[in-house]
Amino acid sequence: MAVKSDIEIAQAANVLPIQEIAKKLNIPADALIPYGHDKAKISADFIKANGKVKDGKLILVTAVSPTPAGEGKTTTTVGLGDGLNLIGRKAVICLREPSLGPCFGMKGGAAGGGYAQVVPMTDINLHFTGDFHAVGAANNLLAALIDNHMHWANQLNIDPRRVTWRRVVDMNDRALRTVTSGLGGYHNGVVREAGFDITVASEVMAIFCLATDLADLETRLANIVLGYTRENAPVTVRELNAQGSMTALLRDAFQPNLVQTMENNPAFMHGGPFANIAHGCNSVIATKTALKLADYIVTEAGFGADLGAEKFFNIKCRKAGLSPDAVVLVATVRALKMQGGVARDNLSNENVEALRDGCKNLERHIRNLGKFGVPVTVAINHFTADTDAEVQVVQEFCEKYHIKAFKCTHWADGGKGATELAEHVVELCDGGSAQFRTLYNDDLSLWDKAATIAREIYGADDIIADKKVRDQFAKFEREGYSKYPICMAKTQFSFSTDPNLLGAPSGHVVPIREIRLAAGAEFVVVVCGDIMTMPGLPRVPAADAIRVNAKGRIEGLF
Repeated sequence: MAVKSDIEIAQAANVLPIQEIAKKLNIPADALIPYGHDKAKISADFIKANGKVKDGKLILVTAVSPTPAGEGKTTTTVGLGDGLNLIGRKAVICLREPSLGPCFGMKGGAAGGGYAQVVPMTDINLHFTGDFHAVGAANNLLAALIDNHMHWANQLNIDPRRVTWRRVVDMNDRALRTVTSGLGGYHNGVVREAGFDITVASEVMAIFCLATDLADLETRLANIVLGYTRENAPVTVRELNAQGSMTALLRDAFQPNLVQTMENNPAFMHGGPFANIAHGCNSVIATKTALKLADYIVTEAGFGADLGAEKFFNIKCRKAGLSPDAVVLVATVRALKMQGGVARDNLSNENVEALRDGCKNLERHIRNLGKFGVPVTVAINHFTADTDAEVQVVQEFCEKYHIKAFKCTHWADGGKGATELAEHVVELCDGGSAQFRTLYNDDLSLWDKAATIAREIYGADDIIADKKVRDQFAKFEREGYSKYPICMAKTQFSFSTDPNLLGAPSGHVVPIREIRLAAGAEFVVVVCGDIMTMPGLPRVPAADAIRVNAKGRIEGLF
């Protein structure tokens, strides 16, 4: 019998009306804003009314350095959430919304996989409730207002050469990385060099995911630095008076989305910044809402722990006052074999020696997570090609660090494939051993914060940058942004900035190409190596296989 694809499994799911899912969290029907019968937003009024309930336990799911296909953090998050509910715990999961970029690019959808998925899978992966379109519209409204202001009197004296605000589109489109706008004569605006980022790398998306309410959202939007005057003084959105209209575009999108797993357990999906070029976590408002409604909240942060987890701890938890209780580190045999030097085409073949060598990548992530004071367990996301001998190697390796590693079969078995993991996670959370701390304090300089991440997390000797970049660090310090955390933009495939340098490299340097101020999000983006804030499509994009069949159903979406 042929193995069913993720989309075939999802389309066969028994999906309950979203009102029944809401009842499990004691959310009344009148607090829902339905989008069809199987997804809804939770009203802002309900969220405000639930502000004084004791918080549940917060569990982060992160991963080792991934292969290009990903190692199943979302799948494991869903499986763990279902597993917790199966053992009688009131649990909810909090995920990011998928970007269209990877859906049509290399990685495919991001709603989980197999029998550990959130549904409706096709809706979630394609447009969903329109949140990303709202983020893009708010971002591009600001871009249009900036150009319009310069076209007319330009009372703010904005220098067209120093506009830092970029337009966005939620698609991998390398041709838009650098463009010239305003061509075609006086009536088409000011001619200047401009460019696009992918929506999920935008500051508006970061603000959307870090704001605590609409008032905070508007304040953060107003604080955005959009460019500089001819005297090199910063110009903010507040001076342009654009924050009100931007907030209006984001008002409805800002309410968290409620969907369900295939086992009909509640799931919040809201916001979606990438972790290799943004901060990689779902929205604060969704996480905080979930903490008031359930006893155990499982969330994920993008890519490996050197990116997603580091930013979850140092940016999201710092800014939102969150204190996680446990971390699940997802490892796969195939990823560790790749870190041990096995070519992608040979990852399905047993190779115990390469696996042992690749476990140094796992070790680095375990040691890094230990620096944040939160107890760790390892979930071995099982693939059919994995052998018992290989799984045993990973488990025995983890035992040396007094960490339990569980073989998890949630892709094939749903929640029951993650119940052992769920039992242990409950033990970690209820044991009270978490003593969460950030990696660096606010008073460290911006340069030293970036250097601390490079040394402590990436195993680097130091960071390097040319004089122009160093001067920019100093400028941001002088302008009053010295207390901001750092958001590193770096390849997800290596601890270094070279995606081909696998394992756990040490002694390298991290070259900083540029830095960007995100004054509304309240962090500084440090762009390292060749990482792009607008990805490109691969030679054979996933879009080639996606179609609508004769029955009107979508096929080919992973």
